[in-house]
Amino acid sequence: MKKTINVNVKHLTRVEGHGNINIKIRNGKLLEAQWEVIETPRFFEAMLVGRNWDNAPWITGRICGICSIGHTLASIRAVENAFKIVPDEQTRKLRILLKHMETLQSHSLHLCFLVLPDLMNAGSVFPLIDSHKDVVVHAAKIKGLANDLCDCIGGRRLHPTRTVVGGFTKLPAKEELAAFGERLKNIVKDLMVVADLFTGFKLPDFTRETEFVSLKGTAGYPFIGGDVVSSDGIQMREQDYKKLTNEYIVKQSTAKWCRLSRESFAVGALARLNNNFEFLHPVVKDIAGRFGLIPVNHNPFMNNIAQLVESVHVVMDSITLIDELLSSKFTEPRQEVKPGSGVGVGAVEVPRGILYHSYEFDDKGKIVKCDCVIPTGQNHANIQHDLEALAEEFADRGKDDKEIELLASMLVRAYDPCISCSVH
Repeated sequence: MKKTINVNVKHLTRVEGHGNINIKIRNGKLLEAQWEVIETPRFFEAMLVGRNWDNAPWITGRICGICSIGHTLASIRAVENAFKIVPDEQTRKLRILLKHMETLQSHSLHLCFLVLPDLMNAGSVFPLIDSHKDVVVHAAKIKGLANDLCDCIGGRRLHPTRTVVGGFTKLPAKEELAAFGERLKNIVKDLMVVADLFTGFKLPDFTRETEFVSLKGTAGYPFIGGDVVSSDGIQMREQDYKKLTNEYIVKQSTAKWCRLSRESFAVGALARLNNNFEFLHPVVKDIAGRFGLIPVNHNPFMNNIAQLVESVHVVMDSITLIDELLSSKFTEPRQEVKPGSGVGVGAVEVPRGILYHSYEFDDKGKIVKCDCVIPTGQNHANIQHDLEALAEEFADRGKDDKEIELLASMLVRAYDPCISCSVH
């Protein structure tokens, strides 16, 4: 083991928000390996108290500029569950299609613009524009398609305007959906280019056994609502989210941490894949096999590959959804909403993991209580424990300060953290 190591990263780049990494090893002994979250809390939950029910999706959608669709859909689901509204099949399919495009644009951004520079020894994506222009073009094309389809269904590519409690204010034209169906078929080739590129990289050889938490698939790979499952065998309803998250406070973080069966757990693409591999599209299972990604995988760096696998899955599933929508007759876009007292919880799988919104309403539909539990908040403790294990293990392998700093930075990035969202 290297006797002395000092790593001090302030602030970590190519992640959303501000976080620090501090590692100290003296005389071959790990003294400190700390993941710090230093963002100022934003108190979105307090903003909602006293607001009308229909304000919730508009306000909470602003918690995140990347997962705004996921927050909006989680908020809508919580309101609908409180008011006992069951979305029809048309609404359900359009919401999943919209959710898929958020997943695709977020994963492509993370993989090709934030992770790829580390794997290609570049400080950012900008040098790759010259050295690997074709890869950047493929990535931009994938992200652009996802954003365009979000415009079509949600009214705009972030902070959607057409998605409301009870359905949609306006439906996309079938001609638009048909055109997007063809674009999605064509984009598969671009995704395969990205997949081929990633097969040429060797990810860090590191594992730490942990618990993985996600929505539980029943008839398909899960993204909106239903039971929650952990790889340790726990299963609960989404309404029981507090028992699943068990938030607590630590000194080094302005975001709350979570635990379930162990000292920490992980959410996100790898957790979803570990718990729901059987529901992936057959083509996607073959891609996962190329990377040796077979459940249950405990290498946190493989979350990047899980995101790649999910990107292909959501495209294949979106093609099917569009075909089904085109073969059916569009009905009224929105159900009537009758507000009243009640409590509703909505769980949605956003790119970084499972997101919970919970609201309590009075008899006039005013919000009495609000609670949001963000995926990155659920991952912070796991990042911390991974960081401790990684620092000790790779120092023992003789890595120096710079190598440990790069590995630690890559580890945090692998979780694709949305740090300022986690201090909501």
